[in-house]
Amino acid sequence: MSRSTRHAPRDDTGSTASSVIVAIVVIIPLVALLWVPFYAKKAPELFGFPFFYWYQFLWVFITAALTFVGYLFVRRSDIDRKDERQDSGARGDQR
Repeated sequence: MSRSTRHAPRDDTGSTASSVIVAIVVIIPLVALLWVPFYAKKAPELFGFPFFYWYQFLWVFITAALTFVGYLFVRRSDIDRKDERQDSGARGDQR
């Protein structure tokens, strides 16, 4: 009772490139914050706060910005795929 459906192979080159870019963008804050010996120090201070604290707090904003960039790449990739499906449907192609 299982159906076998055939799908035409898709060209996911753009999607793969977007996925790699998004992965890199998400990994940057992870590496920056897991590399503790780099920021485990007191100097330089900023408004009386040791480097250890303000460095991590700064990454909150950097991470938010990088996550937004990753979101834009994923969204653009989804929109491109949706447009591609609509174009192929309008031409009568079946996938």
